[in-house]
Amino acid sequence: MKIVVLDGYTLNPGDLTWAGIEKFGEVTVYDRTAPEEVRGRLAGAEIVFTNKTPLTREHFAANPRIRFVGVLATGYNVVDVAAARERGIPVCNIPTYGTMAVAQFATALMLELCHRVGRHADSVKAGDWSRGNDFCYWLNPLIELDGKTLGIVGFGRIGQAFGRIAQSLGMKILAVDDYPDKRLESDTLRYTTLDDLYANADVISLHCPLFDDNRGMIDKTAIGKMKPGVLILNTSRGPLINEADLAEALQAGHVAGAALDVLSSEPPSPSNPLLSAPNCIVTPHIAWATREARTRLMNIATDNLSAFLKGAAQNVVNP
Repeated sequence: MKIVVLDGYTLNPGDLTWAGIEKFGEVTVYDRTAPEEVRGRLAGAEIVFTNKTPLTREHFAANPRIRFVGVLATGYNVVDVAAARERGIPVCNIPTYGTMAVAQFATALMLELCHRVGRHADSVKAGDWSRGNDFCYWLNPLIELDGKTLGIVGFGRIGQAFGRIAQSLGMKILAVDDYPDKRLESDTLRYTTLDDLYANADVISLHCPLFDDNRGMIDKTAIGKMKPGVLILNTSRGPLINEADLAEALQAGHVAGAALDVLSSEPPSPSNPLLSAPNCIVTPHIAWATREARTRLMNIATDNLSAFLKGAAQNVVNP
């Protein structure tokens, strides 16, 4: 059985092993695959794994032997799941591997906006403290989170985990989700509407999947509904944000800071306005990438394939 991994490098740059998948057949692992290379590399494959390489209706039509698609991530928007369903091909994702890794990273981004630890450490190493006249100094306002309100858009596993961490810092939570679990509500957490969240949150964090109806949801109109001085975090999907509108709001100071682990195009164009916007931290889509989380991902991907071959596919996103 021919198994192809189209873009395995980010999951396993060399510190993990493909042995679990290799026991099921002949495995070819490509570090990355350009769009024009996909069709050829799929030739003869029955099992395909992809992380961010798109699989289209045309790819399925040109490679009729494909029986299974494993997405090496939670988000599966890179695969035409409807076309796969029409051909009886299950598309299986990895829904739970990175919950705490991403929640921890979202916390790091929030704290970095509040304290700019890295900026101050770099300043000290550059000699600014040694040349100073005082026992302390700060380069930007420092923010205390206790008593402030965190708005979480998408209150699934990751949103809930981040909410628990924020509550331990003394924050109150406003949550927006299509499937609210009212049992989670308390004195410090309640479900609400998006407009209410925009109006009352001091920090807004995105943890929702990307769909056509929420693409660009953080735009000029949404930002206009937010409190002056709001902080915005995104560890979900870059296209949830209209980047030009956010950059403009950062320039104007209505948004006091943004911390983003994802952008609309990855890697980004050097002309992306957020790369030069003030008070904007951008990291290279690494919230998911702890070794612990990647190990879980690899193990679940292997389990997904094993379950499919036993006739009991799991984590199927296109039933």
